[in-house]
Amino acid sequence: MASTEHWFYHLERSTLETALPPLLEKVLERGWRALIRSSDSEALLALDRHLWTHRPDSFLPHGLSSEPRAATQPILLTHTADNENNAQIVILIHGAEMPDINGVERCVTMFDGADQQALDQTRQRWKSARDDGATVSYWRQDGDGRWAKQG
Repeated sequence: MASTEHWFYHLERSTLETALPPLLEKVLERGWRALIRSSDSEALLALDRHLWTHRPDSFLPHGLSSEPRAATQPILLTHTADNENNAQIVILIHGAEMPDINGVERCVTMFDGADQQALDQTRQRWKSARDDGATVSYWRQDGDGRWAKQG
C-alpha cells in the first residue's frame, strides 16, 4: 500500500468555517469518508452546528464521535485518535495530531497563517512527513480565494 499523502492548507484569505465545507463536498464526491480531528472540543461542537447550516442548498452528512452510529458517518468530527468511520482522509484542525494514519489515503492539515504556534507546528509536521518519504503538498489561496498548489 502506498504511504499516506500529506496536504497542508494555509488559511490566509478565509476562515476554517468557510474553507472546510467545499473541501468536504469534494471528499464526498470522490466517494471517500472523512475524519475531522480537533484538539478543541468546543470548536468542534461549533463546527458541527456550522456544517448543518453553512449553505441552504448543500447537505453535508456528518456526526460527532460521541453520538450513536458514529462509525457509519461519512464525515465524523472527533477529538479522539480513533478512525471510527474508516475514513480515507483525515483532516486535522486546531492543532490536532493524528498518531496513527496507517491505512489513510490522505492526511490534511488546515492551519491559520496568522497563528505563529500553528505555523511552527505545521512546519515541523511537514518536515517530519517529508523526512519519512511521504508525498507532501502545500496549498495556498490565490487572490480569488481558490486553492493553488504551491509545493
